[in-house]
Amino acid sequence: MKPHRLFFPCLFLLSLPMAVSGQSKQAMTMIDLLNVPSLSDPQMAPDGSQLLYVLGESDWDKSKQIRHIWRIEADGTNTLRMTSGGAGESSPRWSPDGQWIAFLAKREDDEGTQIYLMRNAGGEAQKLTTHETAVSSIAWHPDGASIYFLASEPKSEEEKAKDKVKDDVFAFEENYKHRHFWTITIEDKQETRITEGDYSLRGYNLSRDGTRVAYHKAPTPLLDDGDEAEVWVMDIDGKNRVQLTDNMITEGGASLSPDNRQVLFTAGANADFETYYNRNLFLVPATGGKARPLIPDFPYGIQRARWGQDANTIYLLVNMGVHSEIMVVDVGKKTYAPLTSGEHSLGGWQYDHKADRHTFTINKWDNPGDVWTQAGTGATKQITRVFDYLANDFQLPTLKNITWKGEDGVTIEGLLFYPLDYQEGARYPLVVQTHGGPASSDRFRFGRWSNYVQILTSKGYAVFKPNYRGSTGYGNAFLRDMVNHYFKNAHLDVMAGVDHLIKEGIVDPDRMVKMGWSAGGHMTNKIITFTDRFKAASSGAGAVNWISMYAQSDVRIYRTPWFGGTPWQKDAPTDVYWEHSPLKDIVNVKTPTLILVGQNDERVPPQQSIELYRALKSNGVPTHLYMAPRTGHGWSELRHRLFKMNIEMEWFEKYAMDRIYMWEKIPEDDKEEPEEETIQ
Repeated sequence: MKPHRLFFPCLFLLSLPMAVSGQSKQAMTMIDLLNVPSLSDPQMAPDGSQLLYVLGESDWDKSKQIRHIWRIEADGTNTLRMTSGGAGESSPRWSPDGQWIAFLAKREDDEGTQIYLMRNAGGEAQKLTTHETAVSSIAWHPDGASIYFLASEPKSEEEKAKDKVKDDVFAFEENYKHRHFWTITIEDKQETRITEGDYSLRGYNLSRDGTRVAYHKAPTPLLDDGDEAEVWVMDIDGKNRVQLTDNMITEGGASLSPDNRQVLFTAGANADFETYYNRNLFLVPATGGKARPLIPDFPYGIQRARWGQDANTIYLLVNMGVHSEIMVVDVGKKTYAPLTSGEHSLGGWQYDHKADRHTFTINKWDNPGDVWTQAGTGATKQITRVFDYLANDFQLPTLKNITWKGEDGVTIEGLLFYPLDYQEGARYPLVVQTHGGPASSDRFRFGRWSNYVQILTSKGYAVFKPNYRGSTGYGNAFLRDMVNHYFKNAHLDVMAGVDHLIKEGIVDPDRMVKMGWSAGGHMTNKIITFTDRFKAASSGAGAVNWISMYAQSDVRIYRTPWFGGTPWQKDAPTDVYWEHSPLKDIVNVKTPTLILVGQNDERVPPQQSIELYRALKSNGVPTHLYMAPRTGHGWSELRHRLFKMNIEMEWFEKYAMDRIYMWEKIPEDDKEEPEEETIQ
């Protein structure tokens, strides 16, 4: 394997790549793309002098990315890797005085993830917790004397004894363990349990003065019971608990105002707490009362919200369709304005109220997300340069946003990656990629291994990403077009976008491919039943039968609105479920279709892919179904990811381009083959 160009591990120092003068750029390979590191969780030091972040690197021997914690000066100098555990580390958190760093790791004989502490000045990390179950969601108390965390209940002694003799039959969806709130002191490592009972905490935020906690309390930790979770507040010791919401909507991000008088949270609801709307900002008195949306007709989707320096200011991370921005809200005036603007997606956003400073990553077409900072309303400043080598060393595709009209005249927006060799006036093969969710959107980004736009465009394909009806960031009417009829306009929007590109003279209509994962897979399954214009398709973890899918998946609350009820209620709308199931029209399919799914996928279980595979095979449509062992809804193992990219490229090249494709291999595998042939 080619060593990562970012650092020499034995030195723990970051070595920034330098472009060779006059050296020509090359197209990325699959291995290049899979070796692109991941950067996440930026944390600015309390005094603003240094930054921590998590950097993940590809380890082909372990077939996954291993993440470690790095530190850099705020001026972009003196980069240092702080941790080096074999399994990696996560969640770095500065102590209030900036002298210590807490993080999560599973090392040696740890039963689960534990809290570790290390001095910022250096030295070995010390294990703080020895909790019986895995620890998560850590936060320092403002006085620096203790850390708070969440942890699940341990198994009972009786359960452990039964496990040893494999007397382990369990009740489905009843064998969960509740997750509760704990604290541990730094000086003497004394753990104290704060909550207990027949419920689970899904998240929490400490108040700024450390006296109170806003949290989300749910009857179970199961994903589908998220609509039954409610917002609560309590004193830091667990006393004086007050329930603030009572509805059937999933809330998130509950946080007390600087004066502890109000709690903000986000929810995908309207003012009457009806479901399936873009996420909006709500406020509720901390003593109890009616929760209300601050800006009822907010036209975008809110990803996260943070109180400003006082209770009259709130900052938002906002999804605006093909881009995301930070906005500032005046609570009294109920007005909002953007602080950032650009062809980018923002992530890892943190706000320091003491310094009035934002820290975030900026993901662009040529950079997967270096860390930037912005003081107040001032200019942004780049801190890390982990990804400079990509634009320096590689020829990357041009990315532009485009708009077109749906069949009913509504304006639709999307993104187009141009082929590397693009020349105006020439027509190119097209790969249509539809995003997951579907309550999501494709935004300006570098492009990940799952869509490998850098590889496709190097092979001469244009890549089209439409934000079809049902996407977020375009207002509630646009999102709710799927309510009571999933495939009303969504698939028509995709095809209208394809026709727009053909009309513009960019796309060759005889060389088109369709692919997508999750909701993108649902869309692929629909489109191959709707039209035979695509020469090849790949359906990743897609639903084909909404009736069976409803019962099989681990989440239903977001799907019920699509069809107007459950498939097993009295007078069930099963006709709506079946009408929008691609299986209903599967006899129409002529497109050669690959099917890929994780063997342990709970979100869109393998049974959906099996139904699709058996239907296509029975009808004589070229198809293969590939399952990845040990994986769920998202494929995490590097070799699985490489397989997906290779098998899809081979399929597309064969059916859309009539070309032979040679599979990419990791360098070690390439080196082994000649030796074996020589021995034979």
